Parts: sequence; structure tokens; C-alpha cells
Amino acid sequence: MINRTPLLGLAVTAVSVVLLGLTAIVNPAIAETLTGTVSSQKEGSMEGVLVNAKKQGSTIMVTVVSNAQGKYTFPGDRLSAGSYDITVRAVGYKNPATKVDISAGKNATLDLKLDEVTDKMELARQLSNAEWMISAGKDGGKLGTCVSCHTLQLPMFSKHNAEALAKVVQRMDYHTNNSSPTHPWFDEDVAVQLAKPLAESHISLGTYIATVNLNGRDTWPFELKTQPRPKGEDTQVIYTTYDLARPDAAPHDIAFDADGNVWYSDFTTQYIGKLDPKTGKVKDYEIPLHRANGIAQGGLQIDIDPEGKVWFGNMEQIQVVRFDPVTEKVMNMYRPIPVEGAGDARTTMIDPSGMGVDGNVWFNVAAAEEGVKGRGAWRLHVASGKLTQVTYPKDSLDAMAYDVVADSSNNLWGMRINSPYLWTTDAKELQTEFFPVPEDRTGCRRGHMDNQNRLWCGDYAGNGIVMFNTKTRKFEGNWTMPMMYTKPYAAHYDDKSYVWAGGMESDLVIRLNPQSGKINQFLVPGLSYNMRHVQVWKGKPDELSSLWIGDNNGAKLTHIEPLAP
Repeated sequence: MINRTPLLGLAVTAVSVVLLGLTAIVNPAIAETLTGTVSSQKEGSMEGVLVNAKKQGSTIMVTVVSNAQGKYTFPGDRLSAGSYDITVRAVGYKNPATKVDISAGKNATLDLKLDEVTDKMELARQLSNAEWMISAGKDGGKLGTCVSCHTLQLPMFSKHNAEALAKVVQRMDYHTNNSSPTHPWFDEDVAVQLAKPLAESHISLGTYIATVNLNGRDTWPFELKTQPRPKGEDTQVIYTTYDLARPDAAPHDIAFDADGNVWYSDFTTQYIGKLDPKTGKVKDYEIPLHRANGIAQGGLQIDIDPEGKVWFGNMEQIQVVRFDPVTEKVMNMYRPIPVEGAGDARTTMIDPSGMGVDGNVWFNVAAAEEGVKGRGAWRLHVASGKLTQVTYPKDSLDAMAYDVVADSSNNLWGMRINSPYLWTTDAKELQTEFFPVPEDRTGCRRGHMDNQNRLWCGDYAGNGIVMFNTKTRKFEGNWTMPMMYTKPYAAHYDDKSYVWAGGMESDLVIRLNPQSGKINQFLVPGLSYNMRHVQVWKGKPDELSSLWIGDNNGAKLTHIEPLAP
């Protein structure tokens, strides 16, 4: 493996740093705004420590990673003059509150000496969701059901016994998919459901959590296991994290407009938002309600159509919204089914990318139970507003999609977690064909279509990435992640060299080279970063791709830029 450590500041030749939409040439010999070493008494020089710099009063944080010699370097174009708070991420270590002043045109040096964390309680607060599950042992994966709404700090620090936890699990079961501790939305019929006896699944999970939490004990009945810090090429990366305007913002999906703005959907509140990455300015737009009276707000997928309009799947509000970013007003709200008797039906995924082919946009209505009115895929003809539900023969396989993706002919491709099939619906005849998922995979959760009409998706439950070639009608790629509980939620190919993925549990962003099989694992800033959808910034043909993700629990967006191929 080639040692590219000099890219972090030791080289004397110029290197190219990829920015959103442009490339800046940085000479590290003269443009190191802030540099230093990271060390500890236990380890000496420390590789793989994330060093964060946030200007006081700013909403933007820049992060770099220390190399094999313990050196970290912030390129000169990333930090302007001012006073900065410096923090670190290195599980098992801590650093006292640190500040540094940076003057224009001058390099600043700051060496960081970290203290080892010796208190088990303090160490526990540094564990990612994946580290909790690994620490808990062979059944730790059962805790994964908790991370959709909150981190594992809540159940692991709780002191409830099995009986109390069973009731907690029952109540959690009837929160909507887009709930959070700040916005604990419930299903419409929650009172009826909670009046029922506890289900065996509630008792079983409650009993398990009581065996691994602080019920009746002062510490956990297992060793706290931490994952290795980044090494080698996985340290050659720059992160830029943007705080969003509302502290309760829950960014789920991301889309880019033609001007380089980053749009995001809010999973738990009735907003969509826009970030200008050049300035850090964020603007939110409130979406009108369709269902009030305590029905869950928020939405899932956001996308941009060929005309530059923004589309938003508004979940339990059971509406698909089209928004004009020029007038900053909602253009249309498409409501496929009546709200009466809708139960847990919700509109989630949309794909307007093929609108230029035949004027149609695909979306889905999700529902847990078969037979719910309107459940499945829908086609919207934008000019006329006509809505057509895709129907299937009575003896066909269940085609209620978690995600819907269009190919270049605007045919629909559907997928669902733990479904043994991928399927397609022809755009002209609306006929559906099913394709078995490979036996060693569990099914696709979310995906993207590349410029070769290949569908890349995250096998969430199977901890892998899958590629299906829609031309050959075959699965032609299958990769398992090197770390347990990475659990890719979605996968996105950059149309050049790399596939990107991320999940809700491991705090790792994955970059896969499908030709060589090499995988980079970039540890993101911030503990238990709840990332869902991943959106690749492809850049120019000669540039490295980069990734944007949202923290669904943390009201922030992060741009991840590798410095080396």
C-alpha cells in the first residue's frame, strides 16, 4: 500500500484539495493555518485522532485527523483569522478545554496532550452505538431497534427492570418511524394499541435490555469494547460540519441544486431546509399540514427534478410536496389517499429524475400491513396531476417498497429491507417483474441508479452493499463491510471510481472501490452520528468525489472530503 501521509502536511509540493464545486491549490509548506501533534503518556504520538476547530460564534466546524506521526494540519483555506475552540474525538481519551488564536497570514502551532479516560462511566459516554452492541456480546444486535429514534446511551444507562422495560418497549413500538426524544410522535391508534396486553416481542426485548443495562448494578456486566482509531489512508480526510438553524432539526435526506446549495428534509418537523455551504447560511421553509390533531409531522426523501423544483415525501401527512426554490413557495401538494382509515400509511420515497422522459414522477405509500388502501407504488403525471396506483395480481409477491428508484427510461425499481426480492415496474405497461436477492444477502434498504443503469443499494440487515445491473437483469456486485454493525442504509456510486455508504450505528462512512474491493472507513466527527441517506458530490471528472450526510439526531450536515484516492 502506498503511504500517502505527506498529503496531511509533510510534502513540499502543492496538493489539490477538493471543495464543493471548485478546486483550490494549497501549498502546505506556506499555507498551514494550524498544525501540531497529538500525543498521550500511554501511547506517545497518536494516529487517528479527530481534531475539531470551531471559530467562536461560528456555525461551521472543520475537522482533520492526525497521521502516523501524530501530526495534524488544517489547510490554509479552511480556517480564517480568529479565536477557535479545539476539541478532539479519540475514544478512551479526553482533552481539556482548549482555545487557539489564528492570525491572518501566520501559521499557528498547537500540540495536544490527551489524558487517558480511566473511569468506566466516563468511557461509556464515549461509546458509539456499534461499540455498545459489540460490547454487549452475541445478542448485542437486538439493541439496533433502538437507534432509529435515539442513541443507545438511553437504554444502557437506564436502571429499569425487565417488567418496566417491557412496558417501555411496548410504548416505543407505537411511536412513528420518525419520532425522536424531542418530537415523540405516536401512531394514530396508540391508545387502542397500548390498551392491549404486552406482546411476546415486548417482553423478550425488555428482558434482554434488563440483562445489559444498570438494573440492580453499578456497572455493566461486560467489558466496554472500543473500535480502533483510523489509520493510514483513513486519516487522509477533511470534514466540514454545519450547524442547522433549528436545534431540533433532523436532517434525513440531502439533494443538491444547480447553484451548489444543499437541501435537506426534516424527519420530525414540518420543514425543508437549504444550506449555502460557501457561507454556512441556513434557511428553513415550513410545509403546510394535511393532517393536524397530533399526527406526526416531518418527512423523508427530498429530491430535485430536471426543472430545479424540490420534491418532498411528507410521511404521515400522506402528501408529496413540490416546492419552487425561486419563489420560495409550495407549488403543489399531491395527496394520493384519503386520511380517513389511513392507519400507519405514509408517503416516504419519491424519484423525479425521469420526469423529462415521460412527465411522470414515482413515489410510494408505505404501510406495515398488506391490504391497507393505497399501499404500494404510485405514478404521478405532473402536468395533469393524474395519480395512478400500480396494481399487482392477487397471487403476486408483496411489492410494498421501502425505496423507489427510477432508471434512465423512468421504469420503477422497488426494494425493501429483509425482502428476498428486488422488482421493477415497466413505465409503459405498469407490469411488474421480480428478481431474487442473492442467498447471502438480506435485501436492499435504499439505493441509487448510476449512469450505467446499475442500481447500488445498502443491504442494511446484512451489513453489505449490493449492485444490480438493470440491463443484464443480474446481481453483479456483493460486498460485506469489515466492521460489525456498519449496516449501510444506502449506497451511492460516484459514476467514476467509488461507492459511498453509511449507516445509523457505527459512525463510519464507507468508501468502496468496487474494482479492487478496497474499503476506506472514515470516522465522522460527533458521537453516534445518525446518518441515513448518503448523497455524493461527484465533482469534475478529474476530482475525487466527496460525500454529504445529515445527522438525524444532531441538527447538522457534514461534508466528507478524502485527500487521497
